Amino acid sequence: MKHLLLLGGGHAHVHVLQQLAQQPLAGAQVTLVTPFERQMYSGMVPGLVAGHYQAADCVIPLRALAQAAGVRFVQAGAVRLDASARLLELSDGTVLGCELLSLDTGAVMHRDHLPGAREHAMFVRPIEDFVQQLDALWSRAAQRRLALVVVGAGAAGVELALALQHRLGRAAAGVQISLVTGGPAPLAGYPAAVMARVQRTLVAHGVTVLRQAAMAVEATAVVLADGHRLACDAAVLATGAQAPDWLRGSGLALDAQGFVLTRSSLQSTSHATVFAVGDVATRQESPHAKSGVYAVRAGPALALNLRRALVGEVLQPHHPPARTLNLVSCGERSAIAAWGDWSAQGRWVWWVKDWIDRRFVARYTTAATPAA
Repeated sequence: MKHLLLLGGGHAHVHVLQQLAQQPLAGAQVTLVTPFERQMYSGMVPGLVAGHYQAADCVIPLRALAQAAGVRFVQAGAVRLDASARLLELSDGTVLGCELLSLDTGAVMHRDHLPGAREHAMFVRPIEDFVQQLDALWSRAAQRRLALVVVGAGAAGVELALALQHRLGRAAAGVQISLVTGGPAPLAGYPAAVMARVQRTLVAHGVTVLRQAAMAVEATAVVLADGHRLACDAAVLATGAQAPDWLRGSGLALDAQGFVLTRSSLQSTSHATVFAVGDVATRQESPHAKSGVYAVRAGPALALNLRRALVGEVLQPHHPPARTLNLVSCGERSAIAAWGDWSAQGRWVWWVKDWIDRRFVARYTTAATPAA
């Protein structure tokens, strides 16, 4: 019996699990390996931080979804991969072999990239760990006014800075939020109109933007490139994604940043028995931004091609959209929408985002619920 190994509980793999629940694979064993029993949906985390959601609203139950799909669930992380031998060593010491391997682990944040961060900072990834630290932050904020520093100029940094300001700025003690971008303006690379909207929103909500690099994190400060120590009770790192260490030495073809190079079929360019999607992968012929929306769109194509690969059928190319709808939450129940050069902002955008996000989570939560 052939063995399909799904490594990671990312956006594309939850779609694969849903498809398997509806139409099981004949003559194949499937295993899901992931460090967490649930996926905390990243699109809703800023809303969770802002206080609009409870944690339960944002959760896709991976173990239950795997059970509904007839998939073996293994709670562990990867530590070593030999792509040629098709062997995966897990954090619990187990070694799994397979005929077909699919990677949807997401990217990681290296703990020692910024001196002092491991000891003193909150890392946005893994999201599960980040969410677990929030209650302690809320307790501290209830006792006194905090100075918080968010490091990162992308959508995650902007959304979290505004979410923290919304939640804690209304408290009696208040809060001071600083967004350290590393040099570029917030959301650099987005259309100018979107950047302008974001800048106005940050100013209106009292978030201080510092276009400098963070050089180190200390117990009570973030050290900036000019030597200034920015007072900080808690630093939140929402910087760019890095490739997992276990990809090095795997034998897979990697891009310059260490991510898996893939073809339009979602296969590795070097190993036809390995597929990769989401932030852990880079498409060789048409690279795109590291964004969850691309992993979501890749889910149906991945499910189809894994089935075809197991029976030796021709694979179908996946063509990611040339443009995507980007929705940036603004702390309060307001958001910014961007589609190419078009943009809009307001409460109605938040309701659209809320509807999309809740529908996404509900789709897989329902699939994980046994029929009555």
